[in-house]
Amino acid sequence: MIDKDKIKEIISLAFNVKIEDIKDTSNFIEDLGADSLCIAELIYNMEDHFKVKIPTEKIRKLKTVKDIMDYLGGNI
Repeated sequence: MIDKDKIKEIISLAFNVKIEDIKDTSNFIEDLGADSLCIAELIYNMEDHFKVKIPTEKIRKLKTVKDIMDYLGGNI
């Protein structure tokens, strides 16, 4: 089982937003103000913390918090 709170904590640090502002439906760019560098940092931190490798073709499809949770939930 994935730790949703840890995922939100990692997102908060990568995007410099408050955890309470992060919803499962939050879009990284539109809702959380992330840019490509922030998203790259997020992916690196997710891979490092959860000990997974996220393929480039999958990264392009990860646009919301729920997308990350669903992906990690199926790959941890």
